[in-house]
Amino acid sequence: MIFSSPKFILLFLPIAFLGYFALNRMRLVLAGKAWLVAVSLFFYAYWNIAYLPILVGSILFNFAVGTHLSSNFAAGYSRFPPRLVLAGGIAANLGLLGYFKYANFLTDNINAAFNVGIALPDILLPLGISFFTFTQIAYLVDSYRGEAREYDFLNYALFVTFFPHLIAGPILHHHEMMTQFKSRWNLAVRYRNIALGLFIFSIGLFKKVVIADTFAIWANAGFDGETALDFFSAWAASLSYTFQLYFDFSGYCDMAIGAALLFNIWLPINFNSPYQALDIQDFWRRWHITLSRYLRDYLYIPLGGNRCSTPRVYLNLMATFILGGLWHGASWMFVMWGAFHGVALVLHRAWCGLGLRMPKALAWLLTFNFINFTWIFFRANTLEDALRVIRGMADVGSLFHFSAMDVQTSGLMWGGWFSDHLLRWLPAGLAANVFCFTAILLTLGIISRKNSFELMADGHGTAKLSGALLLFCVAMYCTMVTTSSIFLYFNF
Repeated sequence: MIFSSPKFILLFLPIAFLGYFALNRMRLVLAGKAWLVAVSLFFYAYWNIAYLPILVGSILFNFAVGTHLSSNFAAGYSRFPPRLVLAGGIAANLGLLGYFKYANFLTDNINAAFNVGIALPDILLPLGISFFTFTQIAYLVDSYRGEAREYDFLNYALFVTFFPHLIAGPILHHHEMMTQFKSRWNLAVRYRNIALGLFIFSIGLFKKVVIADTFAIWANAGFDGETALDFFSAWAASLSYTFQLYFDFSGYCDMAIGAALLFNIWLPINFNSPYQALDIQDFWRRWHITLSRYLRDYLYIPLGGNRCSTPRVYLNLMATFILGGLWHGASWMFVMWGAFHGVALVLHRAWCGLGLRMPKALAWLLTFNFINFTWIFFRANTLEDALRVIRGMADVGSLFHFSAMDVQTSGLMWGGWFSDHLLRWLPAGLAANVFCFTAILLTLGIISRKNSFELMADGHGTAKLSGALLLFCVAMYCTMVTTSSIFLYFNF
């Protein structure tokens, strides 16, 4: 059950909403919180009930450790050194994450390097383990610092499990959630929040189902194929994945914010028009904002941040982004992707240190194409797959050969009519390229405008709500006639 599925939209979300506010209306506030925890656990277990004990066990362990840290901070004494308790708690969380996410990767590399035959059973990655583990590590650190004090287990369980953020973030701090859940003003239905929530949820649903899932067809055809790609096909594949990932993750963030707003909860903004960035540092201030914040606060700054010598600052940047790349998945391709971004940030810092600047148009073009290039390594399964796409992008000799990827354009959700008419007067390859790059140019126009949060912040007049309703209806039609894929960040 994903946010874009009819089961979630038409059954789960209304039932969760009505049950929560019905209990609050009867002044059963604790029961309302328990209801939200219960439906969130059901939402998680719906994927695979075998994952549920892992989540519940993680919550119990971290609540016990965090309570110990915060109570001892308040009292000023501890039977065990707080730093040791914190280190043990973090190690246990990283151990759990490491086993499920990296054990097979580590074993495969040891077997390849030393020609041994260590065997492990196939380990299934529990859904959302990276997100709920990082959220709870942040809670432990904040408890150690005296910034988070939670002695109520129900409140803590709600903080971790609240279903709009449980599977793929944003990565939250304790104070961002609990102050809202404790506010008595949030216990009643707020019709303005319902309107805003449905508005941004509809935009996110359209982004995911209509735009991202359509670009996925082109991206999959290019990256998952085995034949050589020509210039147009390679660029179509790379740009399609660049926009698939953008609208997939942006759509998820919009839908998460919208679903939470129905319950009067404001999740932090996690996505702020990153493809409008004029440099790589600006990109990371806009893309997966809560992950960037987490890496900065709990990795980069503890390593020394920018308070060290220049070579050490560069080393800190590289270490942060290599580990950030590895966080996304157990693959050397993610490590390479993180290393590319680390190098780019080092070069950007050196460039700014020299007082150099470049025109905005050139800065945007360079930044966007670097991001598009590095997404190739993020998407490709192997280095050879990545190089196959890159060789095609550099194959200028094929510029006038219209041998497009083997994609049935008539099967695309919103391009069938357009592509079918193109085929009446253009060769199939050229028609496919014209359709794909028309979609890409239209998408560039979309991302240069206000993002969904900016539109929401401007208010929700009748025209906007009518437009959101239209997007919702189109997206719901698409979910009925096709099967929407899971969100890409669910894999991380």
